[in-house]
Amino acid sequence: MNPTDEQTAAADAFHAGDHLVVQAGAGTGKTTTLALLARTTTRRGRYLAYNRAIAQDARTRFPNTVQCKTAHAFAYAAIGHRYTRRLNAPRRPAWQTGQALGITKHLRIGDREISQRAQSNSVLRTVTRFCHTADETITPHHVPPLRGLDDPDLHTELAAHLVPFARKAWTDLQHPDDGAVRFDHDHYLKIWALTRPRIDTDFLLLDEAQDTNPVVEQIFLSQRDHAQLVMVGDSAQAIYHWRGAKDIMTGFDGTHLTLSQSFRFGPDLAHEANRWLHLADAPIRLTGTPALRTELGPVTQPDAVLCRTNVGAMAHVMTLMAMGYRVALAGGGDSLQALALAARDLKEGRRTHHPELLLFPCWGDLEDYAAHDPAGRDLQPLVNLIDTHGPDAILTALARLTPEQHAQVTVSTAHKAKGREWLRVLIADDFARSNDSVTDEQTGMKRPPDPVGDAEARLAYVAVTRTRQRLDLGGLSWIHHHPDGTPPV
Repeated sequence: MNPTDEQTAAADAFHAGDHLVVQAGAGTGKTTTLALLARTTTRRGRYLAYNRAIAQDARTRFPNTVQCKTAHAFAYAAIGHRYTRRLNAPRRPAWQTGQALGITKHLRIGDREISQRAQSNSVLRTVTRFCHTADETITPHHVPPLRGLDDPDLHTELAAHLVPFARKAWTDLQHPDDGAVRFDHDHYLKIWALTRPRIDTDFLLLDEAQDTNPVVEQIFLSQRDHAQLVMVGDSAQAIYHWRGAKDIMTGFDGTHLTLSQSFRFGPDLAHEANRWLHLADAPIRLTGTPALRTELGPVTQPDAVLCRTNVGAMAHVMTLMAMGYRVALAGGGDSLQALALAARDLKEGRRTHHPELLLFPCWGDLEDYAAHDPAGRDLQPLVNLIDTHGPDAILTALARLTPEQHAQVTVSTAHKAKGREWLRVLIADDFARSNDSVTDEQTGMKRPPDPVGDAEARLAYVAVTRTRQRLDLGGLSWIHHHPDGTPPV
């Protein structure tokens, strides 16, 4: 492939020794560009991949002067191998771990009773959240919020109780041979990061930089004094802020370049993508490949249905199965199975240990919370799904899922679809919103519909750029009638 002018500019800046940021839009060949840079030098490099599958693919595309691994793989080679015995230890229930740490009593905060099991679960989640940060020690802000305990003062009281146990758990994890807490891969990555490691390389490449969690950011940026840093990604695809990821591209001190020519789709789809890039205030606009005729219009037999939420995905799975399709669910159904099992427990009068629902004593309590508490409104689709179909029907549908290679249609959330593409894509109706004018309660005046937020625009941009042949905007069609929906030429 002949490099584009943008790829040539990136190669020139790389050879000049600049620290680089490359904003690469959807389908613009970012990994191909990084491999191009690596093949034009004899220097030694390292490539930090977002996940194992990307690392394996990169090894086939990069020269042998570049070592392609995930951050976890680099950490394992440096420190993680010392903890092999603990990594292979048998699983144990969270309540047993909590008991070993000294959590032996129920806790009452406000009108909620927090069981020993719920406390143990929260302590382990606190340690996990700490491992994803660049922080030196565990503090109250690492304690995850609990549904039904939404008042900030109550959360502060909870955190004050749990932090000492979380610190005790972290101390336990430092022992390489044995301990009470189950040791996993995030633990040795954090232990390695706290040593301020020096990666011996001439240049360091970071892929998917818009979704870097702070612990990997810290490792990457600390190599600046001795290695050339090159990060590539798409700030408009930064859709994992909710789980601690951070876009480190826009504020990076280096030469900023772009890849805007998409090789995935044609001009019509690029125009639709630019509508959302404008709304996300992204630093890039896309150009489609004229030879590719990517159409926008109805799709009756999609290869993929993209949903906004897991619950929306489950609803589509059940609808498609009822129509006789063989259906795959991207990423599998483990998280939905856990929610369905938790719902069944609550409906049968048992408490659940699911971290989202563990403070609710029964299903009716959860229904009331979802219907009337502003903090619980995002649970309403789950409640509706369970009340409509019942947990057993959902569990049966999950057991009938087909592997993707044998499915007629794949259902996915937009989050799980990132980095993937299909020929024909349908956007699900759980992306829909109303464009109706709203009456202001104080003034009685009509006001326009709510503006499109950055996070909403970024997720929509990811969804609409997964197709190569035909896109049915479906649940995102409202944008064509929204006051913000026309991008400037």
